[in-house]
Amino acid sequence: MNNLKEKIIAEIKKIYDPEIPVNIYELGLIYNIEIIDGQKVVIDMTLTTPNCPVADSLPKMVKNNILSLEEVNDVDLKLVWDPPWTKDKMSEAAKLELNL
Repeated sequence: MNNLKEKIIAEIKKIYDPEIPVNIYELGLIYNIEIIDGQKVVIDMTLTTPNCPVADSLPKMVKNNILSLEEVNDVDLKLVWDPPWTKDKMSEAAKLELNL
């Protein structure tokens, strides 16, 4: 199960916010990853702002990337706004990349 979670994170790390040169996992946009019965993945994610220009496409990209894994047969992606995203959610690597 841990190995699958690592694969899921690797797929998410392939996706970048178009306005920030850091992947969305390091940006802290993924709040929760849960694997149910070894094949269904539940993701809680947010966006940097509710008015984000990729509000439609970014969640679809996350879902499609995870569904590309042969171990996964379903993805339930929930777009959440609470708690709101802040720069504090970014990893240290992302903060260094952005000189914060």
